[in-house]
Amino acid sequence: MGKRPVVLVVMDGVGINNSEYGNAVNAAYKPTLDELWANCPNTEISAHGLAVGLPSNEDMGNSEVGHNALGCGQIYSQGAKLVNENIESGEIFETETWSGLVKNCANGKMHFLGLLSDGNVHSHINHLKALMKRAKEDGVKEVRLHILLDGRDVPETSALIYVEDIENYMAELNDDNFHACIASGGGRMSITMDRYEANWAMVEKGWHVHVLGEGREFASATEAIETYRAETGVVDQDLPGFVITKDGKAVGTIEDGDSVVLFNFRGDRAQEISLAFDGDESFDKFDRVRKPNVMYAGMLQYDADLNIPHNFLTYPPKIKYTLTEELCKHGIREYAISETQKYGHVTYFWNGNRSEKFDEKLEDYVEIKSDVVPFEQRPWMKAAEITDVLCAAIESGNYDFLRTNYPNGDMVGHTGNFEATVIGVESVDLQLARVKKAVDAVNGILIVTADHGNADEMYEKKKKEDAPIKAKTSHTLNKVPFIVYGADVELKQDENLGLSNVAATVADLLGIEPNEHWNPSIIKK
Repeated sequence: MGKRPVVLVVMDGVGINNSEYGNAVNAAYKPTLDELWANCPNTEISAHGLAVGLPSNEDMGNSEVGHNALGCGQIYSQGAKLVNENIESGEIFETETWSGLVKNCANGKMHFLGLLSDGNVHSHINHLKALMKRAKEDGVKEVRLHILLDGRDVPETSALIYVEDIENYMAELNDDNFHACIASGGGRMSITMDRYEANWAMVEKGWHVHVLGEGREFASATEAIETYRAETGVVDQDLPGFVITKDGKAVGTIEDGDSVVLFNFRGDRAQEISLAFDGDESFDKFDRVRKPNVMYAGMLQYDADLNIPHNFLTYPPKIKYTLTEELCKHGIREYAISETQKYGHVTYFWNGNRSEKFDEKLEDYVEIKSDVVPFEQRPWMKAAEITDVLCAAIESGNYDFLRTNYPNGDMVGHTGNFEATVIGVESVDLQLARVKKAVDAVNGILIVTADHGNADEMYEKKKKEDAPIKAKTSHTLNKVPFIVYGADVELKQDENLGLSNVAATVADLLGIEPNEHWNPSIIKK
């Protein structure tokens, strides 16, 4: 197979679901995708659970582990699985970081900040419990929780379930020598958990709530959640920030001599708050007002190249033999583009959690700045702008392998707005037609796939026939499409195929021998 340019399109959040119920993918008018599926070699591949290194096949995939698998052709223990292994072995508590955190707050408090749910995409409540239990065993006296409410990787109004669970757990731990309680909180899409520097104002709000104890005051997290729901009607992920007070005073401001652990394991939405804690006086993203002298650590190091954060409890998988590295050895010219929301996925995560390029001369990366607006208000996002630049790059003849991510199916899907998500999927299809035309112009090959499902399942399954429709905002467990256009190939139809089989497939289409460490190509030989 000779070397022709290969273009890979990742339709973020577009999975395969035979059911029409809440299926924004099937409801969308998408003639290009339908034509490709009907007339080109195609198969279905797994993008969740064991196929991407997560603990079980009940675990939803996500864009980070998905792009890791796509970009390295292998399966590594990821996120929750990695942390689970380290907690079960006790290795996490034998680190210098953990002992340093305990020692540092001998006369202060240990604060745990993170997403309170069992969604297993950014965090898991069981990890938090294990950390609190060990903190007590190691002599920590005061613990404060700063909880971010989910409703995105779990049902959209499930926050009180997790609050009750963790409060019951703390009640069991609390005694004359140990006291833990919730100090602050808010919805994950309202405060703290911004990513890719799209909206630093979110992080600033979180800083004021968690660190300074400034915000609307409540006697308990339950009171805060119930009050906000009654007043605004918003779902968990959008709940405003709140501060828990007693006798008119915040119960858990972060002060000099305290220790702080961000217990999220996923990196994208953990980096900015980490920078705020780790950043010196040159930090200029917002006015921190007061920067407490604390020891701060992440559950993992969220970006090893940029050293974010400086201290961490679990080492990320050391991903070797990535597709980009292999292609650079063969002189393949590469191009990666997406908008801000997914730019890191086609670069950092794709390259095995590496920020730097393997070869400056062979790699070009382009970021289209995302709009800072609710995605349901502009479900087309930056799809057209991405395509403008991508098509020019394809037709330039300067590149052998080009990749992009269209975030619409995922980012709009997370809003729970079915109609907007349909438009998001249709927006991607419109641009897919343009990419296909550009590929034709250079006698190229087009691969179309996805990193996980989301838009394919927008409603929670009804427990009763007459129950009202409830939006589902999380990823799905569905397989994703894999289509090859422009190449006379036959694809395997194998239950065990997954995202990690894509790297070898790309190599095959470029006429390069796949790396021996990769999972096999999807192309039948």
